Amino acid sequence: MSKSATVLGVGGVFFKSPDPKRLYAWYQEHLGMPGSDDGVAFAPADMPPGSFTVLAVFSEKTAYFEPSHNGFMFNLVVDDLDAALSQVAAGGAQIVGEPVDYDYGRFGWFIDPDGNKVELWQPA
Repeated sequence: MSKSATVLGVGGVFFKSPDPKRLYAWYQEHLGMPGSDDGVAFAPADMPPGSFTVLAVFSEKTAYFEPSHNGFMFNLVVDDLDAALSQVAAGGAQIVGEPVDYDYGRFGWFIDPDGNKVELWQPA
């Protein structure tokens, strides 16, 4: 019997933008995201201890991605949720709801300049 393949993690998040360079520049300016016009690479060692990557499939009827009309949402790990939300708001992002606390961290949401809903996670 041959060995079957197993998924080991998320290798990337890819989506379209009408102006990728502008969107990269916005994330670099307002969230200090490293990278270039070719993308951003995050090393697992740079993640906070106890953090992880999640792949979650939602029902097509979910309201969780609203008010975005896109069929996806992505999550970025941050070191200071309140500061990150203030920075993106100062950059013109629409803040969605209030931050929520769980035993594994704090979460907040915003809509980026392209209309994507983004979830920010500050691990506990």
